[in-house]
Amino acid sequence: MGRVWNEIDSKLKEFIESSPVFFVATAPLSKNGHINCSPKGNRGELVVLSQRSVAYLDQTGSGIETVSHLNENGRITLMFCAFVGPPRIVRIHGIGTVIKRDEPSFAEMINHFKDPAAIGARSIVVIESEQVSDSCGYGVPLMDFVSHRDQMNDWASRKGEDGIREYWVEKNQTSIDGLPGL
Repeated sequence: MGRVWNEIDSKLKEFIESSPVFFVATAPLSKNGHINCSPKGNRGELVVLSQRSVAYLDQTGSGIETVSHLNENGRITLMFCAFVGPPRIVRIHGIGTVIKRDEPSFAEMINHFKDPAAIGARSIVVIESEQVSDSCGYGVPLMDFVSHRDQMNDWASRKGEDGIREYWVEKNQTSIDGLPGL
């Protein structure tokens, strides 16, 4: 039933980039640490860079788990589910790196995305794929996509650049396990 690929072909790229939501899973090295799984909206915030790499805009949030885990060990899995059409689940297993907003390469990398303004983006996560796999998705429900929420961009716009940076200092310095964040 499941298949494994070494690369992201054009059909996988289309499925991945058109998914309105995807999930990011990471974990710390400590067996007592908290595993993290985060849903991410995709309004052009995820791009396939090559047959072996993808990147997504890491929007400002109340936690910093993914960034902290990637800084510690790099392990990451992205999961995409078909909620319409034929059932399907695709996972990208790989090693992620974080490009923080103030790093010089952020300005270069941001041009790969649909909305280069990226109001609330605190970093870009780049994943080098080690393996791409799919499975049937028979257990995933059919759901109608209505729209993306505007609250994230509205919130970031109200905060402004200085307010976002203050929020990072207040909420994004360490993970729930005390690992360094921003």
